[in-house]
Amino acid sequence: MARGMQMTTPTTTAKPVVKEKDRDPVAAGKRDAAFNRSASFNYFLTDRYEAGLALRGTEVKSIREGKANLKDAYGLLKDGECFLLNAHIGPFSHGNAMNHEELRTRKLLLHKAEVRKLEAATKQKGYTLIPVRLYFKHGRVKCEIALAKGKMEYDKRATEKKREADNEAKAAVARSQRR
Repeated sequence: MARGMQMTTPTTTAKPVVKEKDRDPVAAGKRDAAFNRSASFNYFLTDRYEAGLALRGTEVKSIREGKANLKDAYGLLKDGECFLLNAHIGPFSHGNAMNHEELRTRKLLLHKAEVRKLEAATKQKGYTLIPVRLYFKHGRVKCEIALAKGKMEYDKRATEKKREADNEAKAAVARSQRR
């Protein structure tokens, strides 16, 4: 090597690893905010519709905190509009005197054609609208409502028997795979 010349080695610049901030799975839309478990046990669920909800800001924040319950909720069609009744959304923890009512009636946002279909279907004897789940989609709260017909007691027993048989079959498969 000639005098005055230095040998250089190529350097690699390592970029610092930036970890994405973990979002709440409910707010990110990866998990349901509320789920009505008793709906499929008490009703035969036929047609399902995705509806938006007209909410206040504190209601959205409460749903993100997981304070929503659909157990006793149902849908009502009146004057060409659809409403959600008895859906419990708890008060926002950092709310003030202007916090929302927990059981207020909320408007469901559906297309007119969907409302007409639902009106015709609910006029049949035994059919009603039941909310199945609340979830976030692109930052907006959505409610999945289903057209439902009530089950009789013997239907519920048959559903329970089928569920137990399925669980036993899954357990048997799992036991055979472990051996």
